Amino acid sequence: MEKYIIKLIGSYLNVLSYVSADYAANKALHLFSKPRKGKLTQKHEAFLSFANKKILKYDDLNIATYHWQGDKETILLAHGWESNSARWKRKIEFFTEEGFNVIALDAPAHGASGSKLFNALLYSEFINVVAQKYEPQIVIGHSVGGMAAVFHQQKYQLDSIQKMVLLGAPSEFENVLKNYINLLGYNKKIEKNLGRIIFNRFGAVPTEFSTSKFAKNIAAEGLIIHDIKDPIIPFSDAELIKSNFKNSILISTNGFGHSLNNTKVTESIVNFIKS
Repeated sequence: MEKYIIKLIGSYLNVLSYVSADYAANKALHLFSKPRKGKLTQKHEAFLSFANKKILKYDDLNIATYHWQGDKETILLAHGWESNSARWKRKIEFFTEEGFNVIALDAPAHGASGSKLFNALLYSEFINVVAQKYEPQIVIGHSVGGMAAVFHQQKYQLDSIQKMVLLGAPSEFENVLKNYINLLGYNKKIEKNLGRIIFNRFGAVPTEFSTSKFAKNIAAEGLIIHDIKDPIIPFSDAELIKSNFKNSILISTNGFGHSLNNTKVTESIVNFIKS
């Protein structure tokens, strides 16, 4: 049923594109930027209630942050698409037992943070506000959270950040966008206008938003973990990031999926932090 609805939306916007390609493409971008999931449930809130919650600001948008105090290095956690800070529950429990000082933030339009729409550039600005306040030594990003973390560090080059961990992170925004276009079955009119609208809004064409390219300018040590059977982001993305992230290592897993929510992954991260 869901696939049918998705194709129906795509067909509707394709028809609309013959009336106004610009309007149809703007609608398509709006859908692409609006998460359907990621808000907090009672179960999420019950776990996050053990943290010290603080609201920071980027312009007029709220950034929800959660702090588990520890005596060791500060770790900043950036979750992925249609998720929230509670997705880190198992890893946070592991990190706090090890004595790390842990900060998590909710992405734009996710969890308890503000904004109705999401994009990796806005997320990178949220990360910067939090990083400036807490000065983390380690940043861990899952999926698009990893992409946003790289975008942030490439732009701001914060000296406090010594190590970065990318979990199932996408490399090329262009490929993410193409997957969305194919999923909805958009026609060439919408595809062409999407590229133009993105350029006008963000100052660059989709091909320029690249985790692998931005990673070239990052001096921090990197750990890339990616499952070879990841159904969301192909393993080749991890290999591409690794080829450009000068001071990084790549660990492949098999059977942990896109979430990488496994104790062995957490142990690899802790070993990397301690090394």
